[in-house]
Amino acid sequence: MTSTVFPAPSGHTRNPWLREALAAERSPGPMPGLAGDTTVDVAVIGGGYTGLWTAYRLTEHDPSLRVAVFEQDICGGGPSGRNGGFVNAWWDEIATLVELFGDDGALACARAVAASVHDIGDWCERHGVDAHYRRAGMLLVSTTPHHDGRWVSDVRTAERLGHPDAYRALTVEEVAARCRSPRFRGGAHMADGATVHPAHLVRGLRRVCLERGVAIHEGTRVTRLRDRSGPTVRLTAVSDAGTAEVRAGHVVMAMNAWTAGWSPFRSSLLAWGSYMVRTEPAPDLIASELGWTGGESIIDARFSVHYLHVTRDGRIAIGAGGGTPGFGGRIGRSFTDDRASAARAGDGLRWLFPALDEVAITDAWGGPIDISPDHLPRFGTLPGGRVHFGFGYSGNGVAPSHLAGRILAGLVLGTDDRWTRLPLVGRRTRRFPPEPFRVLGARVLRAAMVRREDAEEAGRRPSRLVRELSRMPRRLGYRLGPSD
Repeated sequence: MTSTVFPAPSGHTRNPWLREALAAERSPGPMPGLAGDTTVDVAVIGGGYTGLWTAYRLTEHDPSLRVAVFEQDICGGGPSGRNGGFVNAWWDEIATLVELFGDDGALACARAVAASVHDIGDWCERHGVDAHYRRAGMLLVSTTPHHDGRWVSDVRTAERLGHPDAYRALTVEEVAARCRSPRFRGGAHMADGATVHPAHLVRGLRRVCLERGVAIHEGTRVTRLRDRSGPTVRLTAVSDAGTAEVRAGHVVMAMNAWTAGWSPFRSSLLAWGSYMVRTEPAPDLIASELGWTGGESIIDARFSVHYLHVTRDGRIAIGAGGGTPGFGGRIGRSFTDDRASAARAGDGLRWLFPALDEVAITDAWGGPIDISPDHLPRFGTLPGGRVHFGFGYSGNGVAPSHLAGRILAGLVLGTDDRWTRLPLVGRRTRRFPPEPFRVLGARVLRAAMVRREDAEEAGRRPSRLVRELSRMPRRLGYRLGPSD
């Protein structure tokens, strides 16, 4: 690949999705930070999709509940406001779901996330949130012989479970009819997939929660939880107004990658960088050169996955996974200022679509995501019964976080329903090794997996050492990298 010239990653400035969403608001200023001690029924830590969907569901169940959201930045300042805008179901994970949960559990999870894909669009229409929602499905494509057929197991499993149209294999010609690239070799189409403008969605959710009486304290960081087994949980919250104490009947921890900094979850989560770039508007060229007009989102089969879609104004937004992992759950500038990782996204665009070589890349940004050992989220309640959590979306969180709102609200309310009975709730997962072995191992293995895939795309055979290192995560029981 040749290197692409594009702006430096946005660092601690606002990414373009969030800038656009804030510019469209009548009153885009942050809600005041917490300015004194308070008592609430439910304290939600985190003002992204998971936290806001949970607050929404709680007030939907009981409008009299005192629900407060505490967000250290502004709502949407994290992954919810900067992600790729993919609203995808889990039919491309169905074989893994069966392996983990059996047929019935797998179907329950897959159907629940698929329902969320549709429900998000319905919710936006009902509440007047123009999040650019478009449901046209998702394409998984192969770009090397080594990736051919990666979808077969999931396609066959979906068929066996009675959902043959949920995930369907496509020939090279069928893929080209949807989007032309000299790299695409075949693939599969998942019907339950949509795209959104991520920041418009999270900011619209914030607006609706405020209208429903949810107290939102932005610029407020929760630093400590105490008395988790007592009748109320005490939280220490810090804002520009000072330090305050919050007493809550229940607490919901909805902090995405920042969850890795809390000791109960440190071994269950890895903060990992993911970067995106975005082109200038080029709708006519995208239509004429690529024929990509149907609205499908696209991902490839790499570990350092390329994920991309065409925005409403005719830009291509493309991301690249496989950024650098962080040490001990700390979130620093390496997650936002890694120019090399951002360049991989830009270079990926040029490699996939050489016909767009003259289209300018105008924006680059990145940040941490929360990676779980099996790439699926985990929900539950800590001992004491009053602190509930959800994390581990592993780069596919828009639709699952909508489901999370139902699950976490149910855990708070103590309801026994089809959402709280999902096998995602209360499950145990494999642990990551302790530091420093975790981050050192992750960085070595990441480098090996990226080198292997780069070599395969260039038609070279990776070295034996690189091949063996790239296989190690799967052999150790983690769903990272190739299995062959």
